[in-house]
Amino acid sequence: MKLALGSDHAGFTHKEMLRSWLQEQGYEVQDFGTHSADSMDYPDVAHPLSAAVAAGEPARGILLCGSANGVCITANKHAGVRAALAWLPEIAALARQHNDANVVCIPARYVSEEQTREIASIFLNTAFEGGRHQNRVGKINC
Repeated sequence: MKLALGSDHAGFTHKEMLRSWLQEQGYEVQDFGTHSADSMDYPDVAHPLSAAVAAGEPARGILLCGSANGVCITANKHAGVRAALAWLPEIAALARQHNDANVVCIPARYVSEEQTREIASIFLNTAFEGGRHQNRVGKINC
């Protein structure tokens, strides 16, 4: 599976760890940056990543920033993107099962690297349940 990955400076260390780990798991990772811990503006990464996911290539993305709020808000400006902020694996699972989230936003300042890997793994390996949730997801776009 091809996967989009991006972060701001606050999520850079976690992103780099996650990129290597995902590649070891067999994922083809498209890294949208940032490429250093130097201060930068999170929309400069979140917009291009979200545009790619909205276009369906790749089908899913992972964004990281300090709180994950900024990247999540930015990602959700793109029609077709359903970005969910997840700080626990259970939240990531529900975002996939009930909301068909295609971008997960992880708060790097509030989760460990181990938790980041677990959240990403759950997000990538949990299926959308469809059924009654499909009707709800169908009502999201304006």
